[in-house]
Amino acid sequence: MNEQVTIKEGQEFPLTIKRLGINGEGVGFFKKHVVFVPGALPGEVITAHVTDVQRKFATAKIKQIREASEDRITPPCPVYETCGGCQLQHMTYPRQLVEKRDIVLQALERYSPDVSAELVKPTIGMDDPWYYRNKSQFQVRKKGNKVLAGLFAAGSNFLVDIDKCLVQHPDTTAITNQIKAFIEDKGIPVYDDKDPQGIMRSIVVRKGIETGQLQVTLITTKKKFPHKEELTQAIVQMSPDIVSISQNINADRSSLIFGETTFNLWGKETMIEKLDSLVFDLSARAFFQLNPVQTVHLYNEIKKAAHLTGTENVVDAYCGVGTIGLWLAGDAKEVRGMDIVPEAVSDAKKNASRNQRKNTQFVVGTPEEWVTKWQKEGFTVDVLTADPPRTGLDSELMDVVLRTKPKRFVYTSCNPSTLAKDLARLTKKYEVRSIQPVDMFPQTSQIECVVELELKS
Repeated sequence: MNEQVTIKEGQEFPLTIKRLGINGEGVGFFKKHVVFVPGALPGEVITAHVTDVQRKFATAKIKQIREASEDRITPPCPVYETCGGCQLQHMTYPRQLVEKRDIVLQALERYSPDVSAELVKPTIGMDDPWYYRNKSQFQVRKKGNKVLAGLFAAGSNFLVDIDKCLVQHPDTTAITNQIKAFIEDKGIPVYDDKDPQGIMRSIVVRKGIETGQLQVTLITTKKKFPHKEELTQAIVQMSPDIVSISQNINADRSSLIFGETTFNLWGKETMIEKLDSLVFDLSARAFFQLNPVQTVHLYNEIKKAAHLTGTENVVDAYCGVGTIGLWLAGDAKEVRGMDIVPEAVSDAKKNASRNQRKNTQFVVGTPEEWVTKWQKEGFTVDVLTADPPRTGLDSELMDVVLRTKPKRFVYTSCNPSTLAKDLARLTKKYEVRSIQPVDMFPQTSQIECVVELELKS
């Protein structure tokens, strides 16, 4: 009778890294146990020190790199090890693109093994994979007399103060640093989980990559706070590109950045950004892709997968401010979109008007509600497109797709695992024609995919 082999916390052993996990960690196998090692790269041989043991896997840290990967580089960011915002700065960018495609393949192997690996195309990357994020959302805290603004280290309540970020547009960080200094100089109360009197909670700065405009939003626990007007005027002077300053109230003790109430402090309620020939008005809480350069590639892949000829009726199931729907409208007969966020739908209507997309309609509600209603009115859905959150398609939308059976379904996913799980169900009625990975977030483990699905005959 074979004695069961166990791994113990604190144990050390040589480990060969076989691949990357979905969170960017190295994955190896020790006597049939899966071992996750943050910072390890495929092909490396390390000495692993076990830090945590669960029933199905263990986590370890690198004690020594015995054989380093030829794709290992020194991370250029000084807070890379503590920040946790990026996971792959220690890997060459060309290899990042290869490994991200492999993460998609791993998810398919596990959840949708019938989908051929040959359908997954090479990852579309960036020419310059740095300083690409157009919006920063830095939390504000205090350490002694010093005001910090940055991100929480992964799995902790330790805030990493970030004065410079290599993946954020420099203007967003520069504005945040100046606001941080003002808060510290004037002694404006800073939010703390243990201090109900704290007020200043987060600083959000968005940059129009094409227009140059800047939008600033202060997240506070209360509407009134000391030096509010003075701070507003100080922000106005920080850059001539600032066109909008807003305040959002979030008094909840949660990890959510925004609360429900937002009002304008100075300038316009929106900023303007362009994607190719389209122009978008963006309110403070409006969702907009964080990497506009890659967004053009992403949306072109969506259009390519839709195979529009000018005769199709298109439904955008998570329309947001209308970006995807408006991108497709020029090549479609009609585009209809819905979203459960009223402000987003309002922005989508304004954006449609601004871009003279008269063959569009945007409504507040769910796909179940509107697609059913439209079908009863004689509206046939030829192409359905959806770009859901990381949780994937909700059960309601999945039922809508499988019941209404549009000829083509274009599924844009930011999570390979939930995508592969959804494909396991979708492929009962749909054929996967192609999967195109797009690297929207270089230096991180995240990967976006555009999937073309065609109804089986």
